[in-house]
Amino acid sequence: MAKSAVIDITVSPKSSRSKISMGSDSSIRVYLNSPPVDGKANAECIELFSKKLKTAKSNISIKSGERGRNKRIMIHGFTLDEVMNFLKEAGEK
Repeated sequence: MAKSAVIDITVSPKSSRSKISMGSDSSIRVYLNSPPVDGKANAECIELFSKKLKTAKSNISIKSGERGRNKRIMIHGFTLDEVMNFLKEAGEK
């Protein structure tokens, strides 16, 4: 069976720059330039994760929370531990 990870994130649209940050409690906050209009912020969120994880955008989908700040995203091809480690490393650079 293919591996996949489901993670909960909090999104802050209309930020000064796009980035993914991880809190000390392993909470994930995503800052996006795009406004939350016409799905632009969701598209940017998926693009940001695809760049960080070096995977295709088609491997990432928003499972719930498309219209809210709190979202649950699914990432195919990674385990939860792999995603968390990748984001931790990316945040430390």
